[in-house]
Amino acid sequence: MRTALTDLTGVRHPIVQTGMGWVSGPRLVTATARAGALGILASATMTPDQLRSAVREVRSRTDAPFGVNLRADAGDARERVRIIVEEGVRVASFALAPSKELIAELKDAGVVVIPSAGARRHAEKVAAWGADAVIVQGGEGGGHTGSLATTVLLPQVVDAVDIPVIAAGGFHDGRGLVAALAYGAAGVAMGTRFLLTSDSTVPDAVKARYLAATVRDITLTTAVDGLPHRMLRTEMVAELEGAGRMRALSRAVRQAARFRRISGHSWPGMVRDGLALRHGKGLTWGQVLLAANTPMLLRAAMVEGRVDVGIMASGQVAALIEDLPSVGMLVGRVMAEADDALASLPLRERNDSAARSGSVAPSGPAADSSPPGA
Repeated sequence: MRTALTDLTGVRHPIVQTGMGWVSGPRLVTATARAGALGILASATMTPDQLRSAVREVRSRTDAPFGVNLRADAGDARERVRIIVEEGVRVASFALAPSKELIAELKDAGVVVIPSAGARRHAEKVAAWGADAVIVQGGEGGGHTGSLATTVLLPQVVDAVDIPVIAAGGFHDGRGLVAALAYGAAGVAMGTRFLLTSDSTVPDAVKARYLAATVRDITLTTAVDGLPHRMLRTEMVAELEGAGRMRALSRAVRQAARFRRISGHSWPGMVRDGLALRHGKGLTWGQVLLAANTPMLLRAAMVEGRVDVGIMASGQVAALIEDLPSVGMLVGRVMAEADDALASLPLRERNDSAARSGSVAPSGPAADSSPPGA
């Protein structure tokens, strides 16, 4: 299925595996690239040296295109950009809007720049600054997310910008891909669905917790870091929501120190990142400390398998997912489902029937049997 996304990035299928911290490592990204979709390495939980090593590991296993996700507000963002350029990575994606200068630097080096946005005005801004495409995530998506549903946000952004738009938030199958294409998107991005595959390194006990989740088990909370964060409702989430301010801050300071040791970040660097986060989101210093705590709470679950003391970011689609296919099986299934969905559209059936009876004479674009978005 050829769309503006496949043309832009060189992948075979209009599907993106998002950059999830502690989850989107070399194994998952390699499997995604081999399956013909766009895999994205999550670099925010890696040191620069670990990032370079991860890029080289993926490159040694496949020559298919893949990308790296960056935090635009990180103090070492330019160092990570240099690694992307030097290692010949095809795509750079961003969790926050990168600066106009950072976009220009990457584009000058031939890197495709795809920021993420949760509002139309943010998409318009990065498009004006030269981004090649934009991922727009509706409130159904996991992790930090907004309040606007994908079905409302997506058409707004498609109508507002003249670059390819990739839909995120609520996608897990081929029907969703076809729906996104019908809205005018060039493809879909999925996080939770790729997390729940056999190629994901997330511990089995954590995957089981996701598979058992119902819609009521997925919540949106500000208790973790002061920002709206969609995740599974767990013991830790309940504890954080019930914790007093001082207790939460004390825990955050301890966890921030642990994250510094694991990530290799310096205290001055973490303070700079905190300042950028505070400025960009209007957070109090207390919220900044809580935000510094988040990577370790995610690591406790996603790496250590501690569902009792960790948090598990999750899109609402977790309630619809019941299996753990390989990435190759997943991508193949999504594309087969998309083909079936296109073939079974009632409108198409009626048009085909009318054309055979002679009551409709297809001409021009209407006669093209290419799928929407192609």
